[in-house]
Amino acid sequence: MSASANPDPQPAEADGLEREIRTEIVEAERPDRPIRKTLRRARAWVAGHPLLERFYRVGVAVFGGVLALGGLILVPLPGPGWLVVFLGLAVLGTEFHWARRIAAWLKRQLDRFWAWWRQYRAQRAARRV
Repeated sequence: MSASANPDPQPAEADGLEREIRTEIVEAERPDRPIRKTLRRARAWVAGHPLLERFYRVGVAVFGGVLALGGLILVPLPGPGWLVVFLGLAVLGTEFHWARRIAAWLKRQLDRFWAWWRQYRAQRAARRV
């Protein structure tokens, strides 16, 4: 076999890792998981108490907002800036539909970016050969 058959072995490894991550995400989002059932029961209990529900929503808004804004501040710095932004949006998304829509949009944009990046790297590797 020639060395030009696979000039850059990292994309194959990256594809495997990407598939593994996607599989783990799908598994974690299954609605029948015990933790999800417990959290849904707790949320239903909170919904039955109007005053507590108001405090709960305010708490979620403050906590999620602080996480999202803190993550945005961390983006230009070394570290998990975007991860913290997504975590903040996930927290906000538990109570607010607009946050779920923003998180879904950001995920689509990130998918588009990674598809472009893989294509760019493949083209660059092909030019080197």
